[in-house]
Amino acid sequence: MAEIIQRDGTWAFDGSTIRITPGLHRRVPLFRQTYGEVSVPLEAVSDVVWEPERGRGRLRMRLREGADPLLQATGGRLPDPADPYRLTVDANRGGVAEYVAEEIRQALLLDRVPKEATHAYLLPGPPVPVSVRSSDGTVSFDGAQVRIDWADTSGRVKRATGPRIIALRDLVQVEWLPNRGYEDGFLRFVTPETVCSKLPPERDPYTLDLWGSVRRDLLTALVATAVTARLPHPSLRTGTAFDGRDGRDGRRPAVPGQADHHDVLLRRLRELGELHRDGVLTDAEFATTKAAVLRGFG
Repeated sequence: MAEIIQRDGTWAFDGSTIRITPGLHRRVPLFRQTYGEVSVPLEAVSDVVWEPERGRGRLRMRLREGADPLLQATGGRLPDPADPYRLTVDANRGGVAEYVAEEIRQALLLDRVPKEATHAYLLPGPPVPVSVRSSDGTVSFDGAQVRIDWADTSGRVKRATGPRIIALRDLVQVEWLPNRGYEDGFLRFVTPETVCSKLPPERDPYTLDLWGSVRRDLLTALVATAVTARLPHPSLRTGTAFDGRDGRDGRRPAVPGQADHHDVLLRRLRELGELHRDGVLTDAEFATTKAAVLRGFG
């Protein structure tokens, strides 16, 4: 057993699995504490490196591409402190950290673990149900469907459309970008109908606009990961569509063709027109949103 215990967390390697437990110190980010313990099978690991610095250092684990739904969902955009595969180590424990890294690397060699991308997720992702309250509303996932309940501070268009319920079988992918500093983020649920519609997050009824507490909004990555883990693996994509199950003929609907895009465009414009006539959208809001829809389908 190779193990290192720090305020930032604990790594324990038993020869086949690296068990990563977040620390309880108040400086450990909320995301890592909420994500909880992660058991990484050796076959999912690409490399482990020890990065010494003055006063402290870092253990950093690199996973094989396609092995982890968390990394797939977040696309490398998780802030370093929130990364569960990174451990801050005190300088006086550098020798132990280097030993743990070397033990894992030796096991990778002995077991001849390939570095190539995987064709299936080797980690499970967060358990369901999972629910997160963000600056734009509350998003929940029960394993079968996503539900979005808008906050009072959400845009008028979103509140007018009411809660959104999206079946897992109707999802193509999830897009996630954290909010950082003065830059807003988003959590977008992409369906075959909306794959070409690039409405701004504050007006898209399938997108949570992340503009509030960075610490709290980062938790939306939990939902993004839980959904991603249950979608077909990226290696099964054909072009921009997935091959997967839809409950009828064993195939997930492909991304709409040109004629389908035209029908979707007309439907979206008709919905906007109804919101405008009902007084939900002002003239300026209607013009701006209509222009965004047309750009998205251009």
